[in-house]
Amino acid sequence: MTTPVHLPKPGMGTEEGTVLRWLRGEGEFVRQGEPIVEIEFAKATQELEAPITGRVSRIFIAEGVTAGVGSVLALIEEAAKEHG
Repeated sequence: MTTPVHLPKPGMGTEEGTVLRWLRGEGEFVRQGEPIVEIEFAKATQELEAPITGRVSRIFIAEGVTAGVGSVLALIEEAAKEHG
């Protein structure tokens, strides 16, 4: 199963965020709850966590790029049970 990582809405009036730094790259293993990307919003910087355990299969938004709230930043392919 593939799960998208969406850009969340951090607060009222914020409609976009900028990817500052990916903490995991394509093909890297991540655990659910582990920070995977740093996002800069108008008033704060926030780390987004992996929604599932698995491998980052694709990154859509590169570092330095601004995206709208709800945009798909990346995809994570669910890990096989032996990783879980």
